[in-house]
Amino acid sequence: MNSLPTYSGARISGCWTLRSDGSGGGEGSLDRLLPSVSTGLSPRKRTTSQCKSEPPLLRTSKRTIYTAGRPPWYNEHGTQSKDAFVIGLCGGSASGKTTVARKIIEALDVPWVVLLSMDSFYKVLSPEQQIKAASNDYNFDHPDAFDFDLLTHTLRKLKQGKSVKIPVYDFTTHGRQKDWKTVYGASVIIFEGIMSFADKELLKLLDMKLFVDTDSDIRLVRRLRRDISERGREIEGVIKQYNKFVKPAFEQYIEPTMRLADIVVPRGGGNMVAIDLIVQHVHSQLEERELSVRAALASAHQAQPLPETLSVLESTPQVRGMHTIIRNKETSRDEFIFYSKRLMRLLIERALSFLPSQVHVVQTPQGEDYEGRTFHGKRITGVSILRAGETMEPALRAVCKDVRIGKILIQTNQDTGEPELHYLRLPKDISEDHVILMDCTVSTGAAAMMAVRVLLDHDVQEDKILLVSLLMAEMGIHSVAYAFPQVKIITTAVDKKVNDLFHIIPGIGNFGDRYFGTDPPPDWSDEDIDEPSY
Repeated sequence: MNSLPTYSGARISGCWTLRSDGSGGGEGSLDRLLPSVSTGLSPRKRTTSQCKSEPPLLRTSKRTIYTAGRPPWYNEHGTQSKDAFVIGLCGGSASGKTTVARKIIEALDVPWVVLLSMDSFYKVLSPEQQIKAASNDYNFDHPDAFDFDLLTHTLRKLKQGKSVKIPVYDFTTHGRQKDWKTVYGASVIIFEGIMSFADKELLKLLDMKLFVDTDSDIRLVRRLRRDISERGREIEGVIKQYNKFVKPAFEQYIEPTMRLADIVVPRGGGNMVAIDLIVQHVHSQLEERELSVRAALASAHQAQPLPETLSVLESTPQVRGMHTIIRNKETSRDEFIFYSKRLMRLLIERALSFLPSQVHVVQTPQGEDYEGRTFHGKRITGVSILRAGETMEPALRAVCKDVRIGKILIQTNQDTGEPELHYLRLPKDISEDHVILMDCTVSTGAAAMMAVRVLLDHDVQEDKILLVSLLMAEMGIHSVAYAFPQVKIITTAVDKKVNDLFHIIPGIGNFGDRYFGTDPPPDWSDEDIDEPSY
């Protein structure tokens, strides 16, 4: 299987962090910039709650799983209904912006927070500029040092809930590393940098603007300590760069933008009064954006005809006989697994028949031409909704050689009843693939909708997604088809009802617990998804 991107930089108390080490510049057009102002201003257990002392994650030898999930960021129509809340954090070099950001993250105590640094968006230097940088004669504190076009494009996509790739800047070579970081799923974005308020288009994306105001002498001492100890620079070079570039840039470009701030934070990370006020405001904004998707799904699309995008496996005596066995509560675990696997193989074969194909002529051993067909697409990728969907992977691998596999973990929040995204790991360049999305049962469709939304956020085309499930309720089919009318839905059977506990009626029970031999909790639903089996 191809290498998979990790959705993180470093983990900080429930946040993604992406930073490069460094202090960018030259002359050029500043048309998009604000006018400069002259100097002067085991058994698997569901985890549903966390505390500050325990980061909301589980670690295994290969994976990190976030046990505090991301609630729906879309409505029952499947469309983005709320943007991420973006906090812009500005201030001079070594003013303590990152410390303030981390304090805010710790006090927020919410998952899926991204800390995005302007340091990642320095421009790649030319050979001539690299020579200047080596002798401390290049201005890294000028607006022209930053790639504002890429930065604005990236922040806009991230705010819209899309997956983005972040460059990793190497201050040794003054260039971007080959491998970029992939970030997805931000509920809150903290964007920090010395020029955070310098670009007009960038300012439009900020929901809250903070300026960290720290005494210049303190900033100089911090910069000396950092550049000498962390970057191996000589004290003379650091002071030369500070006097020639850093101090003038602060006075011309950074300090004047303090007037744009909603809140000025004196003394940086030590000002807990200011940080508490900021956190209260962010919490109130997040509460206003909360959605109730599952309740909306349960009351929608009643008595509608089944959609044309649905394909149900023909109910032959063999298929009906296998359903009789796996639906029987007295069936042993061994038989449940055996006949479930048989149905999965038939289901996957059926799903493959909907992939695009083209005429392909081959020559037989007898020297005759045979006009057949071959897959007409770049790749096929399977994505399982953990944990039950993972049981369908062997059936897909058995019929698709070298298929790539991704995984999405979605759990039901026991307090709100809403699905929450906890973990995902998708193959690189999945946007170009035909994706077979696998889950064993679909009742209201809430988990399946979230998984489809994740794929769309990673730029997978809607008409290239095939949702396959052993058993689906009519409600779930309508929910998915209404929100995503181009997604092909394939199942072996459809049951008409879902009860008040979101169980499919007559149903099959909790598929994951029956398959893996675990005990269901008293409040399980057909779409509850436990921790995956490793």
